[in-house]
Amino acid sequence: MIKIVGIDPGLAGTGIGVLEGDPVRVIRYSFGSIATRSDQSTPFRLTTIYTRIYDFLTEQGPDFVVIEDIYSLEKYPQSGIMLGKVSGVLQVAACKAGIRVEEIAVREAKKIICGNGNADKIQMERAVRHLLNHQEPIRPFHASDALALAITGYYRHRKNHDRIS
Repeated sequence: MIKIVGIDPGLAGTGIGVLEGDPVRVIRYSFGSIATRSDQSTPFRLTTIYTRIYDFLTEQGPDFVVIEDIYSLEKYPQSGIMLGKVSGVLQVAACKAGIRVEEIAVREAKKIICGNGNADKIQMERAVRHLLNHQEPIRPFHASDALALAITGYYRHRKNHDRIS
């Protein structure tokens, strides 16, 4: 049995997806998010995200964490910088909790989950629901993106496990 936590970094909302599975199938999953308020200072918001993720990872004890690899759009460099800050505190929290981190590019996750590296959030959410046989919409979208990262990590692990067996 393997337990993977997927994390979609965001200052206003960081998505979290937890997936547990054996080499054949997903056994269970859950999802949620950490929200911070825009009227709080950036250091306070980063500290909130760090503390909540650290506590969560310590409690859950996953085998590894998958975090979206940050990219920066030329039009919005400030967003890329802020996402880099959030990603940094997430990686430090995982390291402090003694959990291995893998970064996966969002395009790779989209290609694996949807078959299209340019899929939008709605397509991703629907594909995640379909793969997990989850009937209700998964909201916020950060949570479905985090589940997509966890599923991608699970597929990678399963593929590597098949090579070893």
